[in-house]
Amino acid sequence: MTERPIARANPIATASATPIFPELLTRFDVPGPRYTSYPTADRFVEAFGQSEYLHALMQRRTGAAGSTHPLSVYVHIPFCESLCYYCACNKIITRHHERAAHYLRYLRREIELHVERLGAGQPLSQLHLGGGTPTFFSDAELAELMGMLRRSFSFAQQGEYSIEVDPRTVDAKRLAALSALGFNRLSFGVQDFDADVQKAVHRIQPAAQVFDLVAAARELQFESINVDLIYGLPRQTPDSFDRTLEQVVRLKPDRIALYAYAHLPERFKPQRRIATVDLPAAPDKVTMLARSLSTLQKAGYVYVGMDHFALPADALAVAKREGRLHRNFQGYSTQPDCDLIGLGVSAIGRVGANYSQNAKTLDEYCDSLDQAHLPVVRGLALTRDDLVRRAVIMALMCQGHVSFESIELAWLVDFRRYFASEMQVLEGMGDDGLVVLDDIGIQVTAQGWFFVRAVAMVFDRYLQADRNRARFSRII
Repeated sequence: MTERPIARANPIATASATPIFPELLTRFDVPGPRYTSYPTADRFVEAFGQSEYLHALMQRRTGAAGSTHPLSVYVHIPFCESLCYYCACNKIITRHHERAAHYLRYLRREIELHVERLGAGQPLSQLHLGGGTPTFFSDAELAELMGMLRRSFSFAQQGEYSIEVDPRTVDAKRLAALSALGFNRLSFGVQDFDADVQKAVHRIQPAAQVFDLVAAARELQFESINVDLIYGLPRQTPDSFDRTLEQVVRLKPDRIALYAYAHLPERFKPQRRIATVDLPAAPDKVTMLARSLSTLQKAGYVYVGMDHFALPADALAVAKREGRLHRNFQGYSTQPDCDLIGLGVSAIGRVGANYSQNAKTLDEYCDSLDQAHLPVVRGLALTRDDLVRRAVIMALMCQGHVSFESIELAWLVDFRRYFASEMQVLEGMGDDGLVVLDDIGIQVTAQGWFFVRAVAMVFDRYLQADRNRARFSRII
């Protein structure tokens, strides 16, 4: 590849050893997918419904698609007592906890319909309860849900069973109840410890409360404790976020998920309560990300990928070292081969080469189940080209490297010929210092990790055909 000289302005000062040049920020800080799947969920079509999903389940049961590996199950619990202004999740704000019992009855019906198609006792190695606020359910309701799942699936002894926890909804006693139910991983939603930021996003939770809960979780010997952080929130500054990072380093969770705030008020009504003028500028967001990378790596965390960090002994860091990392609808995962069953309103699943999504409204979800129909309302059957491109994109997102030979052997393609136009685009990114191209493959550089979504987007056939990217969050 022939290098071309590039005139650059002074780099943005960051705590990272990797400079970020302003023109790169301007050019690559564009809307783009997070690639928790490829194709992305916005490409799902209503032509894929219950019948197509049932066919995918049948293929798994008969082994026609080679799907004999264990399952992953995701359960979406949409209820929250209060509204967080930044939230883009499918949620229902209510203080009426009796709604949980009603929802639980429909989850039971959905589970039963899956068991009818798959057979009882399918092996399950990964379970995640998300939302909304899963701890909106009482201990008794969570016990009932776990009982349903255990009667329907065969839980692996060494499986990963996790739940998202709003620190404002639990205490040490509730954490003990979660442990007794078999959850071995917790994810605490922190976002930011700064009081002004918490007030701006309508989520007040003192740092001392989180520290006490993490200490209690350690006493209960949970295998992994995750903390969610968000940079780019209103009233955040690089210095204020540094203070949050210092507290997180003292907290020392096993994993940290660091997300960029996606401000899309035209799509998510709660975000309209956030004043755009209060949001940090793009250069400040880059500085926050760069300092986060530096601070957390100095504190001993492995940079797993785009938005995840883990201590070296954590299963996620081990999977990264061993090349077993995958990215699914919950983010980075240690189990690359799992079919994912999505349960609950709006839940997304993957069975074989098929994606599916449930109805997004509670009324539609319940109406389908009242008719003994699985509530799948859209999805996608992946083409061979989708599968090839997914393999490339996930290799970039998870390992930061694509081996030409591995793709060619797996998919019987000539990589450089199949992706001739994409390789031309990557040459320009190579000149910008984002990737290194050689005869072996593609390597994302340290600077390229800031823009890894942009690198992955090069291989997104749907984006190349449709330049309307406003529905996505910005990369930085």
